[in-house]
Amino acid sequence: MKRIGILFIALLLSGFTAMAQSSSSASGSTSGNDTTDTTKQQHKDAAVADENAAQNAKNKAKNAGTEASEEHNKAVARLADGGKVMHQLMAAPDTGIPQEVLDNAKCVAVIPSMLKGGFIFGAEHGRGVATCRTDNGWSAPAFFVATGGNWGAQIGGQATDLVMLIMNENGMNQLLNSKFKIGGDASAAAGPVGRQASASTDWKMKSEILTYSRSRGLYAGAVLNGVVVKADEDAMTAYYGHDAGFRPVLTGQVKDPMAGNDRFVSAVRNAHAEATAKNENDKK
Repeated sequence: MKRIGILFIALLLSGFTAMAQSSSSASGSTSGNDTTDTTKQQHKDAAVADENAAQNAKNKAKNAGTEASEEHNKAVARLADGGKVMHQLMAAPDTGIPQEVLDNAKCVAVIPSMLKGGFIFGAEHGRGVATCRTDNGWSAPAFFVATGGNWGAQIGGQATDLVMLIMNENGMNQLLNSKFKIGGDASAAAGPVGRQASASTDWKMKSEILTYSRSRGLYAGAVLNGVVVKADEDAMTAYYGHDAGFRPVLTGQVKDPMAGNDRFVSAVRNAHAEATAKNENDKK
């Protein structure tokens, strides 16, 4: 009887321990979900703030007293629109660009756009902004235009934004040349979305540029072969006050007039830090 009593007490204690561990695990899971939801909401709020900032800059451009002031405010608006795209991207991690992909990107280029007349970016071209990783963090923003190719037919009439992730040194060097053709000078592929990145390693081995389009809040890989990307010299001069040069800006040789606090570079910096932290945590 004594042995039976001891066995009963041992089983009872074991049950209590299991219940405690289960409760702790459930609590941790709930805490993790709460943190994720909070982060998503923060990105959504930041996207709204960027959109408001972009509209404010556009209004200033319309009411500017000089052409220089008008062009400067247009450049600032483009940065805010680019920041909005990045925050919208990070607000939907399970259906957007995988954080593992973003963590490995050498440069990030965004073309915020609006649907116009059934064609993307109007009838001719899109205007974007890019930043690259340097030894001292992300570079000041460089402005560019993208023309040609068959992107309208490939992406479809509902696309509103384009994101290009430059994934290796060759792709980065092509971007630094201030003019290159996607699919010609630099190979490009439709980027994986959601959890596709962990299921395939193709993007790690052969893709110099991964391209995405965003439609109705969802990201999908996009084919941009034939599109020519080149420096937007007018916007560069308007923002920096002089001919700063595409390569010097993207290699960190030129300081950001907004001290690194422009909305696009700030959004990229935060998105990359978040992606890096998540990948490190997943490895544990």
